[in-house]
Amino acid sequence: MSEITAHHGIFKDTDLHVDDTGGSGRPIVLIHGWPLSGASWAHQVPAFEAAGYRVITYDRRGFGQSDKPLTGYTYDTLTEDLHALLEALDVTDVTLVGFSMGGGEVARYFTKYGTERLHSVVFAAAVPPFLAHLPGNPDGPLEESLAAKMTAQLTADQEAFYDDFVTQFFSVDGTLVVSEVERQSALELTKLADKNAALKTMAAFAHTDFRDDLKLVTVPTLVIHGDGDGTVPFEGSGKRTHEAIPASELHVIAGGPHGINASHPDEFNRVLLEFFAK
Repeated sequence: MSEITAHHGIFKDTDLHVDDTGGSGRPIVLIHGWPLSGASWAHQVPAFEAAGYRVITYDRRGFGQSDKPLTGYTYDTLTEDLHALLEALDVTDVTLVGFSMGGGEVARYFTKYGTERLHSVVFAAAVPPFLAHLPGNPDGPLEESLAAKMTAQLTADQEAFYDDFVTQFFSVDGTLVVSEVERQSALELTKLADKNAALKTMAAFAHTDFRDDLKLVTVPTLVIHGDGDGTVPFEGSGKRTHEAIPASELHVIAGGPHGINASHPDEFNRVLLEFFAK
C-alpha cells in the first residue's frame, strides 16, 4: 500500500490511499462505490491477481484512508485524481472498472483524457448516463424528492442513514441477499466516510450528466448490472449506458442487488475475467 499525491492545493496536497498488487500483469484499476472504499473489492482483488493481473484499488478523496479535504468533490476533480494515480504509477493498457459512483469517473475520463492509457472499461452497477429524473432526462431513475430525502437523512443522522442504505444496497425487493457479516463489513467502511465529502459526492453522482461523455467511449466496454438493483436501477442506468455505447457488451445478473460484486462474486468475477482476456 502507498499514498499518492493526487492534487496540489492552496492549503495542502491531497493524498490518496492506494493498494497495488504489483507485478508485470496488465493493470486493472478498481474504482469503488459510494460511500465505501477500495476495501470493498475484497472479493475481486485475490481472484484477479491469481489470474495474472496487476490489481490497483484506491480510496476516493473523502473516503477510506485517503485525505478528506473540504473541496474537490465534482466529477472533474475526482477524475483528475484518477488520472494523477495512473500517471504516478505510470500504467498504460489499463482496464478501469467503475462500480456505482465509480462509473462516473470512468465516463468522465474519456472527455478529459481520452483513451491513450486505456485498454478497456467496465461499468458495474454504475450511475451513468444520468441519474436525476428531470424534464430533460425523463428516464433518469432518481426522483428529486428522493434525492432531497437522502440528503436530509444523511445530514440528520448519518449512522442510521448508512445502516439503512447498506441494507438496501444488498437487498432485492426488501430481502437481504448477503450474510449479516457481509453487510456489517460494508457498514464498517461507511464509518471512514467524511460527512462533508459524502454529501457533496451524493449531489455529484445524482446530478452529473454523463450522456456526452459516453459518446466518447471507444474502447471495449462491459456493462454489468443486477436486475434487482433498487439503488441504481438497471432500466434507468445500465441499460441506457449499454444502448449509448454501440459496441458494448452487457451482462445482467439475475437476482442481483446493487452490490453485485459482493452478493454474486463468482459470477461477477467470471464475467469480468472473461472480458479482461479479450
